Amino acid sequence: MNKDYPGEMEDELRPEYDLRELLKGGVRGKYVARYRAGTNLVLLDPDVAKAFPDQAAVNEALRLVIRLGEIQHSQKHAPTGARS
Repeated sequence: MNKDYPGEMEDELRPEYDLRELLKGGVRGKYVARYRAGTNLVLLDPDVAKAFPDQAAVNEALRLVIRLGEIQHSQKHAPTGARS
């Protein structure tokens, strides 16, 4: 490879790999719908992540927090005699 040309990148692909062969079965736009839909990825701090073994546990805990918030909200807005 000519190192004098600043625009060229160093080719790290092994000679036995043929890009034409590797890309032969590729499907253009295969994941475009997922990409356009976006993602809701949230990174947890390590101490929080230790408390949850998997995503189902995180979702369950968050649903509980939502329900508690709804209960608290409904109690604040309930008529005075309805509280127990």
